[in-house]
Amino acid sequence: MAPIGEPEQPAGLPEDPDEITAELARIAAEVEKRDDGSRGGTARRVRALARRLGNGLAHGGHRLGTGPRNGLRMLTEQLLDAAPRIPVRNLATLRAQHPGARTPEELADLLVAGSVRASTAVGASAGTVAMMPVPLMMPVELASELLASAAIELKLIAELYAVYGQVPEGSARQRSYAYLAVWSEGRGMDLTRPGALLALNRSAALRRQVGRRLTRSGLRKLPTLAPLLAGAVIGARVSRKDTLRLATTVREDLHGRRPADPGYWDAAGA
Repeated sequence: MAPIGEPEQPAGLPEDPDEITAELARIAAEVEKRDDGSRGGTARRVRALARRLGNGLAHGGHRLGTGPRNGLRMLTEQLLDAAPRIPVRNLATLRAQHPGARTPEELADLLVAGSVRASTAVGASAGTVAMMPVPLMMPVELASELLASAAIELKLIAELYAVYGQVPEGSARQRSYAYLAVWSEGRGMDLTRPGALLALNRSAALRRQVGRRLTRSGLRKLPTLAPLLAGAVIGARVSRKDTLRLATTVREDLHGRRPADPGYWDAAGA
């Protein structure tokens, strides 16, 4: 595995001194166990993330703010910090791990299925996390679910771009923010246009865009805070639906554009 935006690098989960960012990277890595139907440790990871969020969010041990605006700002910054460190696989690795996938569509089906299973597990887990002493405007359950789901979906987006032969040029950090922009827009943007990555850097515009997406997602996920098993059931259903909708839209957009290298698929399987 490699950090998001660097699918050509060797495997290996990147080290990160920030515990929350590292936990998000581990949650994203669990998706790979879901690709082939194996049981992953997603629920355990989400509980660990919730504990870390309860102790402090972002660098310096800041708390989850005293209101929705501060909480949202901290979640946005945490996601921007995590994006370049989320592990992804290049096309050669994906094809080696899924030798039965003969076409990009078949491989994309497997990746989406694994991500949907992981996202469903996140929603169910967040619905069962015990309440922690944080401001009521930004419950830790909701924060952990939002960040964990985003990490899973960012990994999926980056790998779908590889599957469809549309990995953009640029540095790893530039690509990670480009994929984050795709996630926040909810569609498969054309990242091969000249200057596209430069325009999608860690800017105030991207922060606002990510913040709006987190807000919309948070409103949809509020029912996961229902008591006991009701929250788990609702959380699983909402997370599954959201990830599947995003994956379907991104795939349709990518499928409609030709890869820069028509022979990319065969080259990765050689």
